[in-house]
Amino acid sequence: MLTMSTPLAASAINTNRTKVVGTGLHMRCAINREILGLSEEQAIKWQKKTEAEWEMWAKKKRSCDALGLNNFYGLQQLAIKAWLTSGDVFALFKRYEPTKMNPYTLRIHMIEADRVATPCDAGTGISSNTLGKNTKNGNRIFDGVEVDKNNQVVAYHIRSTYPDQLPTEKTEWYRIPTVGEETELPNILHIMDAERPDQYRGVTYLAQAIEPLLQLRRYTEAQLMAAIIQSFYTAWIVTEAPSNMIPMNEVGGGDDSGSLEDISESENEYELGPGTVIHLKEGEKIEFGNPNIPTSGFDVFFKEMCKQLGCGLEMPYDILVKEFNSSYSSAKGALEEAWEAFKMRRSWLVDDFCQPTYETWLAEAVAIGRIKAPGFWNDPLIREAWCGAHWYGPAQTHLDPVKEATANKILVTNGWKTNEQVAREHYDSSFNENVEELKKENQKLNAAMPKEEKGNV
Repeated sequence: MLTMSTPLAASAINTNRTKVVGTGLHMRCAINREILGLSEEQAIKWQKKTEAEWEMWAKKKRSCDALGLNNFYGLQQLAIKAWLTSGDVFALFKRYEPTKMNPYTLRIHMIEADRVATPCDAGTGISSNTLGKNTKNGNRIFDGVEVDKNNQVVAYHIRSTYPDQLPTEKTEWYRIPTVGEETELPNILHIMDAERPDQYRGVTYLAQAIEPLLQLRRYTEAQLMAAIIQSFYTAWIVTEAPSNMIPMNEVGGGDDSGSLEDISESENEYELGPGTVIHLKEGEKIEFGNPNIPTSGFDVFFKEMCKQLGCGLEMPYDILVKEFNSSYSSAKGALEEAWEAFKMRRSWLVDDFCQPTYETWLAEAVAIGRIKAPGFWNDPLIREAWCGAHWYGPAQTHLDPVKEATANKILVTNGWKTNEQVAREHYDSSFNENVEELKKENQKLNAAMPKEEKGNV
């Protein structure tokens, strides 16, 4: 409710979506060629081929999404928004028949957190029961998460309907093991961040801010309503009529259309309209109310509340309300502080969703012969070497690009960072790809320039 009706809550969720994922986290292969015994040229060739295959699958909606609504980068945005809003989200791996345009069977179906729940026949028979037991193997079930005797997650229980769904449909339950028995590839991914030991379900990102956000929204609505009410004119007709008379038809409600034709002609009704002249009776006069401005301290109170909310959400006030009216150093500090939280959530999203999806896709690509990876199924170390990848996302916002570039140059010159790290972290690009592209561009520029100027290029 808050994310749909409260701008601050929507800002917190959407800002994380934009900064953590943005247009999408893009995969770049980073295989361990030393373990695989490949030369640099062989590694580069394999990586380019694999990246092209991956993009062919990831960019098409009907190739990767079980519903055909989003490509893989849209699924990333959906995953982080659902994760932060509901506390967790699930990615179910399905298998569809391959087609001429898509040789892969892997599809991803994003499952809302509400649909993962304890079956009603696994506990007391109550559909809202959170604790239960699998009667077939004795495993306990915590809010849809089944664990074995070692408290390790072994399966998830998904219902076919949403709680309190209308019209009412028969609810069926599906038990999804976490991994396949033979391949040990994941069947379902659980995207969440745990806050306590033995925690099997996530908590919404707005948990600690729900009550303050709700009260702040009510306060804002009250101020808005007060401003609207006080913007209307309220008039009193003062008359010298005897005090013992019963007033009748003394209030004119006016008309919303404001049309002169709609103004009442009754002598007992008084109405205001644009460009009208009203003749009062002898002994009558009009007195208007004095509309006051709503509470003058609203702005100060609102800012203070936003600062407290920002502390709990790891998002400084400047970032939360998109207001950069302070000094350069203050704005820079706010961006740096927020970026640390964004990087952390990006790392979690990669570990919980992006990398496992890529490894599952790569396993199928190797199995059907689209990609050659000797030893992939024989040695887990070799398999891990083939699965190495980096994920590139939106870069950090720069307030002063010249200063940032100078600092990056110092870091690279002293060996504290590599050109690849700087390109990836600050500019969402690849240094090696940039160099290859610059070679082509410089060749074109050199060919287009007059002979006397080529020596300066």
